[in-house]
Amino acid sequence: MNRTGGRLVLAMAAGAAAELAGLALIGSAAWLITRAAEQPPLAALSMAIVGVRAFATSKGVFRYGERLAGHDVALRAQAATREDLYRALIPAGPHGRRGADLLSRMVDDTDAVQDLLVRGLLPGAAALVTGLAAVALGLLLLPPAALVLLAGLLAAGVLLPAGVTAATRRRAARIAPARAELAARVADLLHGAADLAAYGAGERALAASAEADARLAALERGQARVNAVAACLGVLAQVLTVTAVVLVAQAGEAGPVATAVLALTSLVAFEPVLPMAAAAERMAGVFAALRRLKEIRTTPPAVAEPVRPAAVPGGPLTVEVEDLVVRHAAGRSPALNGVTLTLAPGRRVAVVGPSGAGKSTLLAALMRLVEPEAGAIRLRAGSDGTGNHGAGDDGAGDDGAEAVVDLRELPSDEVRRVMTGLTQDPYVFQASLRDNLRLAGPEAGEEDLAEAVRRARLEGWVERTGWDTPLGEDGRTVSGGQLQRLALARALLNDPPVLLLDEPAEALDEETADALMTDLLDATRGRTTLLVTHRLRGLEEVDEIVVLENGSVVQRGTHGELVNAPGYYRDLWRSEALVARR
Repeated sequence: MNRTGGRLVLAMAAGAAAELAGLALIGSAAWLITRAAEQPPLAALSMAIVGVRAFATSKGVFRYGERLAGHDVALRAQAATREDLYRALIPAGPHGRRGADLLSRMVDDTDAVQDLLVRGLLPGAAALVTGLAAVALGLLLLPPAALVLLAGLLAAGVLLPAGVTAATRRRAARIAPARAELAARVADLLHGAADLAAYGAGERALAASAEADARLAALERGQARVNAVAACLGVLAQVLTVTAVVLVAQAGEAGPVATAVLALTSLVAFEPVLPMAAAAERMAGVFAALRRLKEIRTTPPAVAEPVRPAAVPGGPLTVEVEDLVVRHAAGRSPALNGVTLTLAPGRRVAVVGPSGAGKSTLLAALMRLVEPEAGAIRLRAGSDGTGNHGAGDDGAGDDGAEAVVDLRELPSDEVRRVMTGLTQDPYVFQASLRDNLRLAGPEAGEEDLAEAVRRARLEGWVERTGWDTPLGEDGRTVSGGQLQRLALARALLNDPPVLLLDEPAEALDEETADALMTDLLDATRGRTTLLVTHRLRGLEEVDEIVVLENGSVVQRGTHGELVNAPGYYRDLWRSEALVARR
């Protein structure tokens, strides 16, 4: 049994021992009081006196142990569930789910794992053991009274929770999505406040949030009513059972001592049983939350990992894309349709084209974020840039691996260590500037950070801002140009063999975009780089330009060749020139 299983067993044993100690405490105290009323010799009471003290002390000790071990197990299980959820989300992607819904699953739904243990399994085990012990004691003292107690415990501990579960199952399954919907509405209000105000949509957004809040409140009020009725019925079952036990004991002429012990132990036996109704209501919500978590964990990954992964070839790498076809969904037109290109060591290739041409899909395929339908992407080691091996190359990398490997033969994490860089929507975390940079290089020293900042032309801003200045979530304290340069500094700090840059000048004004592109091309000189962009200024410096339209390569060549040939590139170049002259 693993350590978690051992802790769980320990917690269950401690919880059951605490309830048994409480039952024994009341039983021995009842015996002591009623027997003392008969004025026997003190020696006849000594064992009971010691027992009362021992049970009172041990109950507290066992309860502490149960809380300590139980919460330790629950928190470990919760942390493991969140880790599993992260691992499931990374290869699968959000699959259209809103960020607030994912956050709700990450926070609220994973709490269900903790509740399953702390409010379900552990109390249930303690209630079962205590109920059986109370019934066993009743059988020793007066079997008919034990049968009455058993019936009462079954009614309160089995029938009532079953009824609560049936009454709340449908409502509980709706609470978690309703909570996620409210979280999404609130997130829209917070992050989109400026746009809502600008277009006069604030009232509609508030009304939608209020409706979501009202739906959640109605569901929770319904749950609260069920809990209240269940609590009332549980207490009623306790009172009726204890009354019936006393009547049966008196009818059976059990004697005052036995009657007192039966009455009080029956009363205490219900203490761990009564919360089972509320636990059943909570368990309905827990199982609904666990089903939502299962949806994430069972989502198939976006790409298939190799059963027997190959090693990344050693030495300088050439990326070969051959007849690549990528389709995002069955029945849709391919996002990439027969794309072929070669990215040799030290060369810079730019990919341009209109929106929806497949540029970002090409980068996603290179980083193993989407699965190709056909074609191949290969890494070739030791190439001279034409696809031929240099003299003396024996077809293997420095580490003895094969010189050519298909990306599908590599673990996706290894692919992204080789090919990664600047994404289209870089994210700024609510952390210091230094920590935001070290995301790409956890082991980077101060000199490495300073060099990356210098090459991204951010040194002036860093001097004014300070390395330890916290940056706002979503980059709210960073301008668009600073955000893109910060992302570029991250990419340079990560220093992958193949640098991928996705629309680095997106959403920037002309002056800032031109300056950024100039610095970016300067910083990537001599690096193997694939640049996806819709801006043509500065592309005179790259080695090759590939033009995509509708997922296919329609032109390729240098800047000089393409501006002299009819097609999309020349049309866009002339359009940019007209805008610049204005």
